[in-house]
Amino acid sequence: MRRLSVTAVVLVLAIVGTAAQPQRTARADSAEAATAKRFAAIRNDPLALLAFLREMPKGGDLHNHLSGAVYAEKFLRWGADDKLCLATTAIAIVACDGKTPQVPLADVMENQSTYSALYNQAIDALSMRHWPETVNGHDHFFQAFAKFGSTSSKTGEMLADVTSRAAAERVSYLELMLTPAGTAAFAASQNVAWDATIPLTQLLPQVRDRIMDGGKFSAAVKAEALDRLTKAEARRRDLLKCGTPAEDAGCGVTVRYIAQVGRGGALAQVFALMLAGFELASAATPVVSLNLVQAEDDPNALGNFRLHMSMLDFLHARYPTVPITLHAGELTEGLVPPDALRFHIRESVVNGHAARIGHGVDIFNEDDPFALLRDMAAKKVLVEIALSSNDHILGVKGKRHPLRMYLQHGVPVTLVTDDMGVARSSHTQEYLKAVEEQDLDYPTLKRMVRNSIEYAFADSATKARLKSDLESALTAFERLQSARAPKS
Repeated sequence: MRRLSVTAVVLVLAIVGTAAQPQRTARADSAEAATAKRFAAIRNDPLALLAFLREMPKGGDLHNHLSGAVYAEKFLRWGADDKLCLATTAIAIVACDGKTPQVPLADVMENQSTYSALYNQAIDALSMRHWPETVNGHDHFFQAFAKFGSTSSKTGEMLADVTSRAAAERVSYLELMLTPAGTAAFAASQNVAWDATIPLTQLLPQVRDRIMDGGKFSAAVKAEALDRLTKAEARRRDLLKCGTPAEDAGCGVTVRYIAQVGRGGALAQVFALMLAGFELASAATPVVSLNLVQAEDDPNALGNFRLHMSMLDFLHARYPTVPITLHAGELTEGLVPPDALRFHIRESVVNGHAARIGHGVDIFNEDDPFALLRDMAAKKVLVEIALSSNDHILGVKGKRHPLRMYLQHGVPVTLVTDDMGVARSSHTQEYLKAVEEQDLDYPTLKRMVRNSIEYAFADSATKARLKSDLESALTAFERLQSARAPKS
């Protein structure tokens, strides 16, 4: 009898649970539908739309250069704190040496009545704000990074700033690009001669063995990266008062790192940085991937593109579990010769083994773009869409942007900020551009938000937590919005 009673109870609970589940799903579906209805009602009201998108949970930002994410005002403040100067001709943050026309940044920051014009010039020079018509957006954008000076090494301060702003915009996860072990990689590359007369099948293993130096390289890059990132995270926690009653919401943002590989450098240097990225992402470090950075139209980047893909192909075979994301297709007509537009995305997917592509703007200049779209959809290669960046650097926006074509062909996409400090953008502004310029609806935005966690390179346990937290946040958001939805 006891066994029968227990069995009966279990059956009753199972029936109740089964009956309750559709009810919960129906409520969720109803809230989502009401939220979509409210979104449709306000999509042409810029202020209401802005408020809606700011409140909307956005998941993760998978393509974010840490130094480029910081606003110019922060760099100027940090420069003043570090007793640096502002070069008044080049308009750049520099060490005070008295050899060039310069003003102490502390004076600029503290005496705005005198230096207001210079201060505003500095913000414009360090960002895309009011960039001069005499300089195209592409050149002004890339020139801005050289003007940050030593303030761009303040990794902890940058982390605190970026994660605090992310939390305020309902972003829970960041994959930040930086160079975590550049010193060790550069040093190792200096001892390697790149002999182009040797077949790649022989040269690449030789170069790897020389750089690895019996394991010394692996130990060096891990030590450098862990030291830098551990100190930066500690500084972030200190600045945000994490673990105290006054802690900033940015403390709750999960951060992982992507190792940058400057593709404009010498071949041995590029290879060493790639190798460092693979070593770090395959070990117990917060580095989860690597990416080639710098302008894709740089002469070295263009001339060595296929060689770089061969390097990645070689290293991928030795580190098959390390996911790769690559800038590719950040080009447009006239910026480079037509031949350079025909293969970068395909090569990045096929030979570079990219699980994600950053930008992908020139896909319809690729050979047989529709076959490439089908291949990317089948392989589930995510495209990281950076609308503000593509507008400023390439002049590509609206109907000329391929975002909607990616969606139509089933290629997974998500919105990213790229360099929101330089671009004077934000997470919310990227979503606003997607609605106003690409005419996206709420279900599409929600799918892109989910993609930002689904295609993250975090470990499975972290990803499961982030997914659960995101779904809870979306449910709460939709309940709030459904209460505001128009009644019919």
